[in-house]
Amino acid sequence: MAEDRFALIVGAGQGLSASLARRARAEGMTPLLAARNTEKLADLLDVVDGHVHACDVSEPASVRGLFDWATTEFGVPELVVFNPSARVRGPIAELDPDEVRNVLAVSAFGGFLVGQAAAKAMLPRGSGSILFTGASASVKGYVHSASFAMGKFALRGLAQSMARELAPKGIHVGHFVIDGGIGESEDEDNPNKLDPDDIADTYFHIHHQPKSAWTWEVELRPFVENF
Repeated sequence: MAEDRFALIVGAGQGLSASLARRARAEGMTPLLAARNTEKLADLLDVVDGHVHACDVSEPASVRGLFDWATTEFGVPELVVFNPSARVRGPIAELDPDEVRNVLAVSAFGGFLVGQAAAKAMLPRGSGSILFTGASASVKGYVHSASFAMGKFALRGLAQSMARELAPKGIHVGHFVIDGGIGESEDEDNPNKLDPDDIADTYFHIHHQPKSAWTWEVELRPFVENF
Protein backbone atom coordinates (compact mmCIF):
# COMPACT_ATOMS: atom_id res chain seq x y z
CA MET A 1 0.00 0.00 0.00
CA ALA A 2 1.34 3.43 -0.95
CA GLU A 3 2.44 5.66 1.90
CA ASP A 4 0.18 8.61 2.68
CA ARG A 5 1.67 11.96 1.67
CA PHE A 6 0.88 15.35 3.18
CA ALA A 7 1.61 18.99 2.35
CA LEU A 8 1.19 21.52 5.15
CA ILE A 9 0.51 25.03 3.83
CA VAL A 10 0.73 27.68 6.54
CA GLY A 11 -0.89 31.04 5.89
CA ALA A 12 -3.43 29.57 3.50
CA GLY A 13 -5.79 31.77 1.52
CA GLN A 14 -7.18 32.20 -1.98
CA GLY A 15 -4.02 33.20 -3.87
CA LEU A 16 -0.71 31.38 -4.13
CA SER A 17 -1.50 29.04 -1.26
CA ALA A 18 -4.69 27.91 -3.00
CA SER A 19 -2.67 27.08 -6.11
CA LEU A 20 -0.20 25.16 -3.97
CA ALA A 21 -3.03 23.20 -2.35
CA ARG A 22 -4.53 22.30 -5.73
CA ARG A 23 -1.12 21.24 -7.04
CA ALA A 24 -0.47 19.14 -3.94
CA ARG A 25 -3.79 17.33 -4.42
CA ALA A 26 -3.00 16.76 -8.11
CA GLU A 27 0.25 15.09 -7.06
CA GLY A 28 -1.49 12.75 -4.67
CA MET A 29 -0.76 14.68 -1.49
CA THR A 30 -3.39 15.56 1.10
CA PRO A 31 -3.35 19.35 1.69
CA LEU A 32 -3.30 20.42 5.32
CA LEU A 33 -4.19 24.12 5.50
CA ALA A 34 -3.46 26.50 8.36
CA ALA A 35 -4.65 30.07 8.82
CA ARG A 36 -5.81 32.39 11.57
CA ASN A 37 -9.20 32.67 9.90
CA THR A 38 -10.20 29.20 8.74
CA GLU A 39 -13.70 30.18 7.60
CA LYS A 40 -12.26 31.73 4.45
CA LEU A 41 -10.94 28.31 3.40
CA ALA A 42 -14.31 26.53 3.12
CA ASP A 43 -14.54 26.72 -0.67
CA LEU A 44 -10.90 25.69 -1.13
CA LEU A 45 -11.34 22.69 1.15
CA ASP A 46 -14.20 21.47 -1.02
CA VAL A 47 -11.97 21.65 -4.09
CA VAL A 48 -8.84 20.00 -2.68
CA ASP A 49 -10.47 17.61 -0.19
CA GLY A 50 -8.06 18.75 2.50
CA HIS A 51 -8.10 19.48 6.21
CA VAL A 52 -7.81 22.76 8.09
CA HIS A 53 -6.47 23.93 11.44
CA ALA A 54 -6.44 27.40 12.98
CA CYS A 55 -2.99 28.81 13.70
CA ASP A 56 -1.47 32.15 14.68
CA VAL A 57 2.13 31.81 13.53
CA SER A 58 3.33 34.52 15.92
CA GLU A 59 2.37 32.38 18.95
CA PRO A 60 4.66 29.44 19.85
CA ALA A 61 1.84 27.46 21.49
CA SER A 62 -0.34 27.85 18.39
CA VAL A 63 2.42 26.58 16.09
CA ARG A 64 3.12 23.65 18.40
CA GLY A 65 -0.58 22.83 18.36
CA LEU A 66 -0.63 22.92 14.56
CA PHE A 67 2.25 20.46 14.21
CA ASP A 68 0.95 18.22 16.99
CA TRP A 69 -2.34 18.03 15.09
CA ALA A 70 -0.68 17.41 11.73
CA THR A 71 1.75 14.73 12.87
CA THR A 72 -0.69 12.98 15.21
CA GLU A 73 -3.72 12.94 12.94
CA PHE A 74 -1.92 12.42 9.62
CA GLY A 75 1.86 12.03 9.80
CA VAL A 76 5.02 14.00 9.14
CA PRO A 77 4.41 16.28 6.14
CA GLU A 78 6.44 15.70 3.03
CA LEU A 79 6.25 19.43 2.29
CA VAL A 80 5.79 22.48 4.53
CA VAL A 81 5.23 25.91 2.99
CA PHE A 82 5.40 29.12 5.03
CA ASN A 83 3.27 31.72 3.28
CA PRO A 84 2.08 34.29 5.89
CA SER A 85 3.01 37.92 5.49
CA ALA A 86 2.30 41.25 7.17
CA ARG A 87 3.21 44.86 6.55
CA VAL A 88 2.53 48.41 7.67
CA ARG A 89 3.35 51.20 5.23
CA GLY A 90 4.40 54.75 5.95
CA PRO A 91 7.31 57.14 6.50
CA ILE A 92 9.86 55.77 8.95
CA ALA A 93 9.31 58.70 11.33
CA GLU A 94 5.59 57.96 11.54
CA LEU A 95 5.45 54.17 11.89
CA ASP A 96 3.71 52.78 14.96
CA PRO A 97 6.25 50.61 16.85
CA ASP A 98 3.56 48.19 17.98
CA GLU A 99 2.41 47.64 14.41
CA VAL A 100 6.00 47.07 13.29
CA ARG A 101 6.48 44.56 16.10
CA ASN A 102 3.44 42.67 14.82
CA VAL A 103 4.86 42.59 11.30
CA LEU A 104 8.10 41.06 12.55
CA ALA A 105 6.21 38.63 14.78
CA VAL A 106 4.39 37.25 11.73
CA SER A 107 6.99 37.41 8.97
CA ALA A 108 10.20 36.71 10.90
CA PHE A 109 9.38 35.08 14.22
CA GLY A 110 6.50 33.13 12.66
CA GLY A 111 8.86 31.84 9.98
CA PHE A 112 11.27 30.71 12.67
CA LEU A 113 8.55 28.92 14.66
CA VAL A 114 7.16 27.09 11.64
CA GLY A 115 10.61 26.31 10.25
CA GLN A 116 11.79 24.97 13.60
CA ALA A 117 8.68 22.80 14.06
CA ALA A 118 8.99 21.44 10.52
CA ALA A 119 12.66 20.62 11.04
CA LYS A 120 11.94 18.81 14.30
CA ALA A 121 9.31 16.70 12.58
CA MET A 122 11.39 15.90 9.50
CA LEU A 123 14.84 15.29 11.01
CA PRO A 124 14.14 11.78 12.37
CA ARG A 125 12.92 10.76 8.90
CA GLY A 126 15.76 12.52 7.09
CA SER A 127 13.67 13.92 4.25
CA GLY A 128 11.20 16.64 3.33
CA SER A 129 11.03 20.16 1.96
CA ILE A 130 10.53 23.41 3.86
CA LEU A 131 9.75 26.33 1.54
CA PHE A 132 9.46 30.01 2.46
CA THR A 133 7.63 32.66 0.43
CA GLY A 134 9.64 35.85 0.16
CA ALA A 135 9.32 39.00 -1.93
CA SER A 136 11.40 41.56 -3.78
CA ALA A 137 11.57 43.22 -0.34
CA SER A 138 13.66 40.22 0.75
CA VAL A 139 16.62 41.68 -1.12
CA LYS A 140 15.88 45.40 -1.50
CA GLY A 141 14.07 47.84 0.74
CA TYR A 142 11.53 50.25 -0.72
CA VAL A 143 10.40 53.69 0.38
CA HIS A 144 7.68 53.59 3.06
CA SER A 145 8.08 49.80 3.34
CA ALA A 146 10.66 49.41 6.09
CA SER A 147 8.68 46.96 8.19
CA PHE A 148 7.99 44.67 5.24
CA ALA A 149 11.67 44.68 4.24
CA MET A 150 12.75 43.97 7.84
CA GLY A 151 10.49 40.94 8.05
CA LYS A 152 11.36 39.59 4.60
CA PHE A 153 15.12 40.15 5.00
CA ALA A 154 14.95 38.20 8.26
CA LEU A 155 12.97 35.39 6.64
CA ARG A 156 15.54 35.10 3.86
CA GLY A 157 18.38 34.90 6.36
CA LEU A 158 16.52 32.20 8.27
CA ALA A 159 16.00 30.18 5.08
CA GLN A 160 19.64 30.47 4.06
CA SER A 161 20.87 29.41 7.48
CA MET A 162 18.44 26.49 7.62
CA ALA A 163 19.39 25.37 4.11
CA ARG A 164 23.07 25.19 5.02
CA GLU A 165 22.34 23.27 8.21
CA LEU A 166 19.62 20.89 7.04
CA ALA A 167 20.60 20.01 3.47
CA PRO A 168 23.32 17.57 4.61
CA LYS A 169 20.63 15.91 6.75
CA GLY A 170 18.30 15.31 3.81
CA ILE A 171 15.92 18.24 4.25
CA HIS A 172 15.54 20.65 1.34
CA VAL A 173 14.99 24.28 2.37
CA GLY A 174 14.01 26.82 -0.27
CA HIS A 175 13.26 30.54 -0.39
CA PHE A 176 11.27 32.20 -3.18
CA VAL A 177 11.73 35.86 -4.08
CA ILE A 178 8.38 36.81 -5.62
CA ASP A 179 9.26 39.99 -7.51
CA GLY A 180 5.89 41.37 -8.58
CA GLY A 181 2.18 41.21 -7.88
CA ILE A 182 0.38 37.86 -7.85
CA GLY A 183 -2.90 37.41 -9.70
CA GLU A 184 -4.54 37.31 -13.09
CA SER A 185 -3.11 39.75 -15.63
CA GLU A 186 -5.48 41.85 -17.70
CA ASP A 187 -3.43 41.21 -20.84
CA GLU A 188 -2.43 37.56 -21.35
CA ASP A 189 0.14 38.51 -23.98
CA ASN A 190 1.78 41.12 -21.74
CA PRO A 191 1.28 39.85 -18.18
CA ASN A 192 2.10 42.32 -15.43
CA LYS A 193 1.42 39.84 -12.63
CA LEU A 194 2.66 36.40 -11.70
CA ASP A 195 0.11 33.65 -12.23
CA PRO A 196 -0.19 31.75 -8.91
CA ASP A 197 -0.49 28.41 -10.70
CA ASP A 198 2.81 29.09 -12.49
CA ILE A 199 4.46 30.00 -9.19
CA ALA A 200 3.16 26.76 -7.68
CA ASP A 201 4.77 24.85 -10.55
CA THR A 202 8.14 26.25 -9.52
CA TYR A 203 7.61 25.43 -5.85
CA PHE A 204 6.97 21.80 -6.74
CA HIS A 205 9.89 21.74 -9.19
CA ILE A 206 12.15 22.72 -6.28
CA HIS A 207 10.46 20.16 -4.04
CA HIS A 208 11.21 17.41 -6.56
CA GLN A 209 14.81 18.39 -7.33
CA PRO A 210 17.37 15.58 -7.06
CA LYS A 211 19.77 15.93 -4.13
CA SER A 212 22.78 16.26 -6.40
CA ALA A 213 21.57 19.68 -7.58
CA TRP A 214 19.46 21.40 -4.94
CA THR A 215 18.48 25.07 -5.16
CA TRP A 216 18.05 27.10 -1.98
CA GLU A 217 16.66 30.28 -3.62
CA VAL A 218 14.67 31.20 -6.72
CA GLU A 219 13.60 34.62 -8.03
CA LEU A 220 10.35 34.78 -9.96
CA ARG A 221 8.97 37.74 -11.90
CA PRO A 222 6.80 38.36 -14.99
CA PHE A 223 8.95 39.13 -18.01
CA VAL A 224 7.80 42.76 -17.98
CA GLU A 225 9.07 43.33 -14.43
CA ASN A 226 12.30 45.31 -14.12
CA PHE A 227 15.21 43.69 -12.29
